[in-house]
Amino acid sequence: MSPKTMIALGALLAGLGVAIGAFGAHGLENMLAKLGRAEDTFAKRAAWLETGVKYHLYHALAIVVLGGLGLSGARGNYAGGALALLVGIALFSGSLYAMTLGPDAWRKLGMVTPLGGLALLIGWALVAWQALRS
Repeated sequence: MSPKTMIALGALLAGLGVAIGAFGAHGLENMLAKLGRAEDTFAKRAAWLETGVKYHLYHALAIVVLGGLGLSGARGNYAGGALALLVGIALFSGSLYAMTLGPDAWRKLGMVTPLGGLALLIGWALVAWQALRS
């Protein structure tokens, strides 16, 4: 993945994270009610969404920074780290988003969330490795 692609992808992911966060603040309760989710689960679902958005945004910004490192001429190839962070966002935040809006049976997706966390950890390890190698 080229540095420009990393920056563009990270920026798009950050924008998506902002949109999902805004939805959580302004439309989540109404959506959950329309979907027929139990009202006593609204707070838990809102917390899942908030956690997903936080990790989504942090790592989207990290992808932008990694692309910036590439454009600045910094030594090292951070594409592997950026790709692992992308996978982590999809699995970690994506599973939390699905659990937030999905029926109670989708809580089983919580088993995917740690895999996303592992991908994020791998991404950071790859970034550290590249920094030490360069």
